[in-house]
Amino acid sequence: MRIVLVGPPGAGKGTQAAYLAKNLAIPHISTGDLFRANISQGTPLGVEAKSYMDAGNLVPDSVTIGMAEDRMEQADAAEGFLLDGFPRNLGQAEALDEYLKNSGLKLDAVLDLEVPEEEVVKRIAGRRICRNDSSHVFHAEYNKPKAEGVCDVCGGELYQRDDDREATVRKRLEVYHTETEPIIDYYKDQDLVVTIPALGKVEEVTKRAMDALQRGE
Repeated sequence: MRIVLVGPPGAGKGTQAAYLAKNLAIPHISTGDLFRANISQGTPLGVEAKSYMDAGNLVPDSVTIGMAEDRMEQADAAEGFLLDGFPRNLGQAEALDEYLKNSGLKLDAVLDLEVPEEEVVKRIAGRRICRNDSSHVFHAEYNKPKAEGVCDVCGGELYQRDDDREATVRKRLEVYHTETEPIIDYYKDQDLVVTIPALGKVEEVTKRAMDALQRGE
């Protein structure tokens, strides 16, 4: 099964991608992982990407597309994959279609994780990270520490990342609406979009997505 996962920042794409990929026994291919792997391994695409990033410039679509195509050609993706963070704009979506067509393949579904915008802001702006260990994550409303501003695990200071501040989150949402949301209409024209309400517990959202895929919606 070949699936694209889309949704706004804070929709839980990374978490859902991991669960869905495991349930479907296909690799989870995320843009972040692609960049980290290519840069750490010093591949030609990784070197090129790093040169743009070091200069403070956006990495061109051609580089991202190249990394994604290389990954989809690996042996573990022969029977399918779940794409998370790619494509993120119409140009990338068209490139993916062209790649799949040339490979004699096609997408099975585009899962659109739907979350109200104010919930997205609340989820991200409420996040607090431990300065000692970034894997220790709390939330001002949904997962409060026992003592305000103090990590339950190690006692480290909890802080709000600049990226998580409300003004920044709203700018990220604007970028999503402008750049990524149009691919949903693009895929709707191909009758591929399955909208999944993404409020509720992680396992509930996963079940909704799995049920929809099994029904072939």
